[in-house]
Amino acid sequence: MRLRDIIRLSVSAVFDKLTRSVLTMLGITIGIAAVVLLTAIGEGINQYVVTQFTQFGSNIVQIQPGKKTTFGASLGVINTTKALTIDDRLALSRLPQVTGAIGFIVGNAEVEGNRRQRRTTIYGTDPEFPALFSFATALGSFLPPDNPHSPRATAVLGSKMRDELFGTRNPVGEFIRISGSRYRVVGVMQAKGQMLGVDLDDSVYLPTARAMELFNAHGLMEIDIAYDTGASSDGVIAAARKLLIARHGIDDVTILSQQQVLGILDSILGVLTTAVAGLGAISMVVGGIGILTVMIITVKERTNEIGLFRALGATRHQVLGLFLCEAVFLASLGGLAGIVLGVGGALILGAVVPALPVKASVFYILLSLVVSMFIGLLAGLIPARSATDMLPVDALRAE
Repeated sequence: MRLRDIIRLSVSAVFDKLTRSVLTMLGITIGIAAVVLLTAIGEGINQYVVTQFTQFGSNIVQIQPGKKTTFGASLGVINTTKALTIDDRLALSRLPQVTGAIGFIVGNAEVEGNRRQRRTTIYGTDPEFPALFSFATALGSFLPPDNPHSPRATAVLGSKMRDELFGTRNPVGEFIRISGSRYRVVGVMQAKGQMLGVDLDDSVYLPTARAMELFNAHGLMEIDIAYDTGASSDGVIAAARKLLIARHGIDDVTILSQQQVLGILDSILGVLTTAVAGLGAISMVVGGIGILTVMIITVKERTNEIGLFRALGATRHQVLGLFLCEAVFLASLGGLAGIVLGVGGALILGAVVPALPVKASVFYILLSLVVSMFIGLLAGLIPARSATDMLPVDALRAE
């Protein structure tokens, strides 16, 4: 019996009982479709998050007040964490290899302009903000370089905020009121869209000190520093930590590079993707059990055929290959059908929900196909071995 004959007989055996074959490989199909579709969603979200973060530059270090660690201490110990200040920001901006540093204050307030009102997000930041985050102005200019402790009452509108308050008019030079205080509009930002669900265009930008006064804040929520492309993020972090320890007298800040933030998000998404793949694997195992059951029944049904093959000179290895080939072919068909369903589902989902990033991973597609073939091989091994153990005479006598 030649290899071509083994393949032809295996294929014909699968298609002769097509309904049973389809039901048998359904578990494999559903499992692989689930793995391909859900990992496509996970991969798409992962790339979306990376794109959202890197659109503002990659050489950025975030400094937040408070040490995010767990330690033992007496209940009577007072928290000695100090607030991040404008002077901290200025000192950090003077570090070697640091190209700029900005502070952040975020809040929500009622904004009034052109006899219209709108509650929106207020960002307190510094004049270096556009350069650090590659965020340009569409009209006018960004916040002017004033005295950081007592800046003028100026404001910059997000593109959506400009449309809501002033429509198509140029608002540069106009005045707006925020919680009773008056600010002169000096610029409008270019449209940026959303970042992780936050609408950056529906916002107002104020000088840091003005925002701290507006929200009665005693310190900055965050300081972001940018560094030279050739510099090491670890070196910049070490220098920033040393400076802040000298200023605060204690290591009371959390410092993260953008690579670390992306690494944390990537690990979270990786765990979710693995969990999803595990759920699909359970379905594939169920499909493998179905193939095992059907192959056992097939061996019983084809006992006379096995005896005839052996009587005509087929070796045990050829009979073994015949049934293993049938099991692998059955599982492979289920795998291919699952891949088609999974990729098709991903394409349809991406078309129906454009905001949801979906990207089918070639790695998971190929892995799913290999796994399905491996499951078919394992599922067919026991029935195939039982077929080879039959004596030709006993097999021919069987009814």
